[in-house]
Amino acid sequence: MTPATAAGNRDLPHPPREEIRLEGVLHALSDPMRLRIVRDLAAGGDELFSCSYFDLPVTKSTTTHHFRVLRESGVIRQTYRGTAKMNGLRRDDLDALFPGLLDALLGAAGRQAARLNAA
Repeated sequence: MTPATAAGNRDLPHPPREEIRLEGVLHALSDPMRLRIVRDLAAGGDELFSCSYFDLPVTKSTTTHHFRVLRESGVIRQTYRGTAKMNGLRRDDLDALFPGLLDALLGAAGRQAARLNAA
């Protein structure tokens, strides 16, 4: 038995860059909670954040669902650090596949948030 098998494989499935689809990315970012997560990750640059860092007004199981949708669509990468699941934006992959899309969506989301908070 290999050490990885003995310890249990904790690698999470992520689509390779060439399998990331535009419709999957747009679907993942169409939900306000998921867009909020991505905005927070983008604001953090290359830093990784644990799931518990995000104070979302939803249940833990719903939060888990949102992170899974983001990971499976190729928007974020999740890795384990000890028992914590760490999250990072796959900006390099998204920018290579869809140049300018992420910046445009994040800019639009920021303008919308400012407009709604001013109302």
